[in-house]
Amino acid sequence: MGKQATEMLKGTLEGIVVAILAGRSAYGYEITAWLREQGFTDIAEGTIYALLVRIEQRGLVDVEKVPSEKGPPRKVYSLNTRGEAYLEEFWATWSFLAERIEQLRNQHAHPQKEGK
Repeated sequence: MGKQATEMLKGTLEGIVVAILAGRSAYGYEITAWLREQGFTDIAEGTIYALLVRIEQRGLVDVEKVPSEKGPPRKVYSLNTRGEAYLEEFWATWSFLAERIEQLRNQHAHPQKEGK
């Protein structure tokens, strides 16, 4: 992933992770693995863990500690009502931006001819 894609991803990664959690509960490594399977290969596990701490502090998720076969218990994150409201706003914002960017791209792909 190039620098531009990485920068764009930084601005949307929180919403992406919240959207993943809307589908099912998960722990940090599962989220990282899914993102990598989807082509986000440059995402560091530490980035996801730091993001999960932030969304937990903001009250967007409920956390349950589940015993692990190896090592300490895993923190499993589930989206709560506040997180669902955040996600709704994220998708509305995403749609707004995507529509405007698409309009801009189409304007430059098919510039208006003068005199029309």
